[in-house]
Amino acid sequence: MNPPDRREFLRHLGLSAAALPFLTGLPAFAARTAGPKQRVIFMFTPNGTVPTQFWPDAAGADFQLKPILEPLAPYRDRTLIIKGLCNKVRGDGDGHMRGMSCLLTGIELFPGNIQGGSDTPAGWASGPSIDQELKNFLQSQPTTRTRFGSLEFGVAVPNRADPWTRWTYAGPNQPVAPISDPYEMFEKLYGQVKDRESVGSVLDDVRDDLKRVSTRVGKEDQTLLEKHASFVREMEQELKEADQQKLNHPAPQLEAGSGADNDDMPRVSGMQADLLVSAFANDMARVASMQFTNSVGQARMRWLGIEEGHHSLSHDPDLNQTSQEKLLKINVWFAQQLAALARKLADTPEPDGAGSLLDHTTILWTNELGKGNSHSLDNIPFVLVGGGLGFKSGRSLQLELTPHNRLWLALAHALGQPLTTFGNPKLCTDGPLALS
Repeated sequence: MNPPDRREFLRHLGLSAAALPFLTGLPAFAARTAGPKQRVIFMFTPNGTVPTQFWPDAAGADFQLKPILEPLAPYRDRTLIIKGLCNKVRGDGDGHMRGMSCLLTGIELFPGNIQGGSDTPAGWASGPSIDQELKNFLQSQPTTRTRFGSLEFGVAVPNRADPWTRWTYAGPNQPVAPISDPYEMFEKLYGQVKDRESVGSVLDDVRDDLKRVSTRVGKEDQTLLEKHASFVREMEQELKEADQQKLNHPAPQLEAGSGADNDDMPRVSGMQADLLVSAFANDMARVASMQFTNSVGQARMRWLGIEEGHHSLSHDPDLNQTSQEKLLKINVWFAQQLAALARKLADTPEPDGAGSLLDHTTILWTNELGKGNSHSLDNIPFVLVGGGLGFKSGRSLQLELTPHNRLWLALAHALGQPLTTFGNPKLCTDGPLALS
């Protein structure tokens, strides 16, 4: 007689469907790690920047932070600002569409029927994004494999799917939706812990039932019951092993609320950052993305005293001083969110005591446009904060209209993946950027 199938046995116990994947793969709850960790977070904010208030005047180590980047002053020596990176991907779609969906993919959009602006319609990106490429590489290595591989966070991302709302792609025509509800993300990260506790109780009941029934059945049925009992003992051992690998960092306590309203953005941003830091501390993933709104995002940042939509303001001419001041406030607020995330990582020690999470994490902040009212894909903002990839920080680089694909190659090489091309191969001929 064949041993009982684990999944079928669990169903007979009446366990919830949510518990089944967890119990059939308990060891995956704890990451298998070895050596120094390397992590990367991709952070997106939309509609371009205010160049005169963003880019340092000088290159090298003797640069001064302009007003937009002043919130990063505590991390100046761990900050790398790269000017001159351009999204040179062309083809179908308008500037916002290609700016968003070609940002992490570095490759053209498929032809499609999604119309935007005055340019040709387009579809989804025709290749994977660099975050998913790195995730797949790390998940293929036993020492860097984690429970989720990557986590996709959102803050006020619209409840629709199109090339303006997606920058992460699992592959061609495979956009990945971010999770904008922190309560949903909490359930994804920590809901199965509750399942484990319930299953431990169920196994206690099953063990007692098996003992009681075994005295009332014949020899053949007793053999079957013994196989079930052996299975229960195996399950108990797996639970015990999982319990020995407790969370290194407690699950954050989330505030009550829906998180769906525009005015909830500051609160949701903080909760999502807490969840991301906790997930990294517990080694649930080593790649993450944090997407604030979307390309053409119309957030109304009333908490800054701004009633107009962000995208509308970004289209006003440079001579409109009032709009420029509001755009400055908006971009400073985004930089403050980056600084807050960096601070939380810096304040969280590595589980092995080797420094802080920020010592082994690089946050990369970028945008789909260089400037909103021109829809420029040149001089796209790229700011890296942290120490996870071994890049030389504390400096400002000024490049000459360089394809941003080369930055993605540099990230891959820093994580041990020797890609020769990523995205459109024609944009990779000069190899990875030299950032070490």
